[in-house]
Order: sequence, then structure tokens, then C-alpha cells
Amino acid sequence: MNPGSRIPTEGGGNLAHNPFAVLGRAGLPENPISGPQSAAPPTSGKTCGPAKASRGRVDIVRETGGRGGKTVTVVSGFVGIGLPEKEILAKQMRAACGCGGTVKEGRIEIQGDQREAVARILADAGFRPVFAGG
Repeated sequence: MNPGSRIPTEGGGNLAHNPFAVLGRAGLPENPISGPQSAAPPTSGKTCGPAKASRGRVDIVRETGGRGGKTVTVVSGFVGIGLPEKEILAKQMRAACGCGGTVKEGRIEIQGDQREAVARILADAGFRPVFAGG
């Protein structure tokens, strides 16, 4: 294609038909309100935040078997999240607990008995943590 044979895009006389030309403003408000509209009814004065949709149940288990007597907190049962998000959650848990941890076979393993701190982080992320096992 030659540079001199470009198609004009300024909307000149080459446009023969404008499908929007027949539309009018009949029935439209004079000054439409801009911005997002809220269809929610007014609240009764309670100041609670928006309800979070649960991202699913996750099990928190304390394990010692096969680890030389060392205790490990294991989080499993994630549905619908990938490895990168699990790595981010594991990093937050390690930082909050001040200990080591990893992601193995789709489960997050944190060193020590850190069930309460792990449950708080998972609840903040929108999950429903459940203490499983004994």
C-alpha cells in the first residue's frame, strides 16, 4: 500500500450513511446525572461496611507427623486461586507470624502453631477459615 493512497479518517464527505443521525433526544432527561448510581435503599443508620462475598472455605490444620516432631500449620482446600496468589498469601503469613513457610502441592505450610494469625489473614482476604482436625 502506498503512503499516498491512505483512507481519510476525518469523517468528510466519504461517509454516506450515519446510522445515529435519526436518533433524537426525545424522552431523555435534560441534564443527566453523571457518576455511578446507587440503587440501594438508604440504610437505617448502621455503619457497617459492604458485605464481602466469601471466596470459599479453607481448612487450617496443625500437623506434626512426619516432620521430626516439629509443628506446622497447613492451609488447604483453596478453590479457584492459582499459585501466584497462594505465594502472596504465604508471604503475608510469614511476615505476620515471623517464621518460615512455603507452598507445596497447592497447600500453604507455615512453621509452628500459627492457626489464629493465619485465620485472621485468610478472613481479611475474603476466605472462610475453618479449624479442621484435632
